Amino acid sequence: MNQDFLLLTSIAVLAGGMVLAAAGQPRSVLDFTMKSIDGQETPLRQFAGKVLLLVNTASKCGLTPQYKALEEVYRRFQGQGLLILGFPANNFLGQEPGTNEEIKEFCLINYGVSFPMFAKISVRGKDIHPLYRFLVEKETNPRFAGKIAWNFTKFLVDRQGEVIARFEPRTVPDDPAVIAAIEKALQEK
Repeated sequence: MNQDFLLLTSIAVLAGGMVLAAAGQPRSVLDFTMKSIDGQETPLRQFAGKVLLLVNTASKCGLTPQYKALEEVYRRFQGQGLLILGFPANNFLGQEPGTNEEIKEFCLINYGVSFPMFAKISVRGKDIHPLYRFLVEKETNPRFAGKIAWNFTKFLVDRQGEVIARFEPRTVPDDPAVIAAIEKALQEK
C-alpha cells in the first residue's frame, strides 16, 4: 500500500472517532447511566477508579448458584476497589420472570447479595439495552464483542472504563482465570 493511502485511512479513522465523540456516542462503560434495582438513576461514571465485573443474571437458571461465588468474590476484593454490577435479564427461556422487587428479595434472601443490582434489562435481541449493545458490538468493543450466549456472561472493566476481559457463562466467578484477571486489574492504578 502506498503511504498516502495509509495516511488518509488513519485520518479518516481518527475523524470517525472524533465524530463519535462529538455526537455523544459512548466511549466507555462509564458513559452509561443505568437504573438501580430500586429505580434510582445511576451514572456508571461514579464508579470511575473502580474495577468492575458486569454480569447479566437470572434467578431461575441452572447457573443461578453463581450468585454465591459472585458475592464471595465481591466481599474478598471490595476493599481493593472491585465492584460487581448485576444486570437481571429475561432473555433466555424466561429465566428471570420476576419484578425488580422480587429479584432483589430473591438475591438477598437466597445469596446475601450486597453488590449493586440494577433494574431488569434486555441483553440480546431487538430491545437490547444500549450498555449491552456497546459490550457486544465489534465497533465499540472489538476485543470482546459477540452476542451474549446465556445468563452469567461476565465482562471485566478496568478503572478507566475499558473492557479488559470477558468470561462466558460456565466460567464461574471464582475460577482461577477470573480471579487472576481481577487481581491484575486491581494492581493497575
